[in-house]
Amino acid sequence: MLSHAAAALGGQLLPAAAAAAAARLLPAAAAASARLLGGTRGAAWSVEREPATYKSVDDIIQDSVIVRHLEATKEAAKDPGRVRDILAAAKERSFLTDHKPGPSEYVQGLTYEECATLLNVDVNNEQIMGDIVDTAFAIKERIYGNRIVLFAPLYIANYCVNNCRYCAFRQGNKHLERSALSEAQLREEVAALQQQGHRRLLVLTGEHPRYGFDDFLKAIHVISSVRTEPCGNIRRINVEIPSLSLSDMRRLKATDHIGTYTLFQETYHRPTFKHMHIAGPKSDYNNRVLTHDRAMRAGLDDVGLGVLYGLYDYRYEVLATLMHANHLEREYGAGPHTISVPRMRPADGSDVSLAPPHAVDDAHFKKLVAILRIAVPYTGMILSTRESPEMRKELLRVGMSQMSAGSKTDVGAYHRDDSKATEENLADLNGQFTLADHRPVQDIVVDLMKEGYVPSWCTACYRKGRTGEHFMKIAKAGNIHNFCHPNSLFTLQEYLNDYGSEEAKKLGQEVIARESQIGLSESAQNLTHRKLAKVNAGEHDVYI
Repeated sequence: MLSHAAAALGGQLLPAAAAAAAARLLPAAAAASARLLGGTRGAAWSVEREPATYKSVDDIIQDSVIVRHLEATKEAAKDPGRVRDILAAAKERSFLTDHKPGPSEYVQGLTYEECATLLNVDVNNEQIMGDIVDTAFAIKERIYGNRIVLFAPLYIANYCVNNCRYCAFRQGNKHLERSALSEAQLREEVAALQQQGHRRLLVLTGEHPRYGFDDFLKAIHVISSVRTEPCGNIRRINVEIPSLSLSDMRRLKATDHIGTYTLFQETYHRPTFKHMHIAGPKSDYNNRVLTHDRAMRAGLDDVGLGVLYGLYDYRYEVLATLMHANHLEREYGAGPHTISVPRMRPADGSDVSLAPPHAVDDAHFKKLVAILRIAVPYTGMILSTRESPEMRKELLRVGMSQMSAGSKTDVGAYHRDDSKATEENLADLNGQFTLADHRPVQDIVVDLMKEGYVPSWCTACYRKGRTGEHFMKIAKAGNIHNFCHPNSLFTLQEYLNDYGSEEAKKLGQEVIARESQIGLSESAQNLTHRKLAKVNAGEHDVYI
């Protein structure tokens, strides 16, 4: 049968009413065996040893509410006055004028109705689109300034039991060369990344018993132990790994090395999710949505959300992402730490990736990024090398606060032969998807500085406990800049001293001299100069 909601967006089939009702009532314990096997016998990557009950997924992601708002706001989206009122209210919320700091850094900048209205704006309406982009930029500048945090993805294994139509790692792709890093190879990979100047990693793996969760936990300890000259070390390890049980979330937390746990829903639209995930544990929609709940209950309260744009209507996905974020905030007092915005790229063995069913062009992609920034002003937004250098430059202006640099999506690619032929062919042969930005880290650092940004590898707030309520009090007082900006300059100076090219050093000194004066209080300026002197004297990991 057709749901009214699906009909409004084009008549997509939804699960039958009886199945939906059963799903709403299904406790996690009763679903455990089906969830673990997921259609692939013996493939359990994470076993639940703490059965628990969670909120109904259909109450978290409310399909009918999403579609109702998208339908009801089409006319309002044509009204410049209404759009400007929404943007003005959102900007006021982001400035925390009437905000009472609580235990969370999450701020909802837009209601569902407001967000839907902006999503329905015609991208060809230059005047309204200009207002949306300008608002996103103003919010980004106030909160993040011109700082851009850099990181690199590190793929440990590409074995996978799941069969996702859009992914090169899928089980059905027989062309892909499968591999997993040994401990020695992993150390080489981390050392190679440190020699590029990286301090923050996003660690990824496929879902397969050949490289299990115990192997992954060992890898985390290895990564955190690697040291290289002159002072290479990884200061923040984020992970993007398969869905975990509550008991295994606790084991991940117990490593004491994890920053953010990221898991993409890929698509929040149930029929599309079912169609795109043919087999494997990942094909369980409800289990995947509830993954972040389990992370929160285990004490991993820095979580990352994301969808793969191109699988379904981006307007639906943005609203559903906002719903998911609001659920986490209501239930656990902490919204998502980050939201990623990957757009589908060609992947080996995937016809879907070559012709996305709901392809998002550049204009609409820029619009959705700007709206997300307005909707979640204090949530980090992550941009990958799926986008071209030109597009990344555009998106930095409308909301992105973090970006990958020098990325490779092939297992072991960082420490392999780095010839031109290898560089050109690796992503096409063995990566999870092809890349559009192949610039090495040093080029990205230079380009960012030329464009007026401050590249940053800062991790100080996490390590000093400036999170949650503490962070929001600083933000409301307008003092973020006096902490975050100097710390970003210290990490930039450290990078230049240890790994910077001559061009980067020359340009970097100009950037640091300028930025150490702009917008800082007199006391912050004095402290910045004193700590910069320490960095230049050879001290590492300096921060306020």
